[in-house]
Amino acid sequence: MSDYRYGIAWSDDYSLGYERVDAQHRRLFELLSELVSSCMEGTDVDKLHKTIDFLVNYTIQHFSDEEALQIEYGYPGYVRHKQLHENFKATVGDLVQRFTQSGSLSELSADVNKVIVKWLITHIQREDKKIGAHIKAQI
Repeated sequence: MSDYRYGIAWSDDYSLGYERVDAQHRRLFELLSELVSSCMEGTDVDKLHKTIDFLVNYTIQHFSDEEALQIEYGYPGYVRHKQLHENFKATVGDLVQRFTQSGSLSELSADVNKVIVKWLITHIQREDKKIGAHIKAQI
């Protein structure tokens, strides 16, 4: 378990039991916490843009890896799950665009906490856990 001044900390309750995905989820928690910390501490806007770009690219790679895993194990909810990922990418794109236009650190921090963090936790607990259970049943 990691300790963060701001943001979210990983808990084994979020674990799917599939190390590649769990490691990526842990990294997403770290990146989100770093982003929130940067906002709260008033980090340089250019550095924030780089952090956001890295987080977005990492998330896209994670979704791709997770979707490939679903295909590999014949997960029956793949199409719906992929659509959830696509919807989330659009939501994040809107959030990034708003930040780019406003430059408001407090708005970005609030959006990250109320939109991204909430989505990630809920998605792991409600959706990704189903993938983990499906994989375990296949092995």
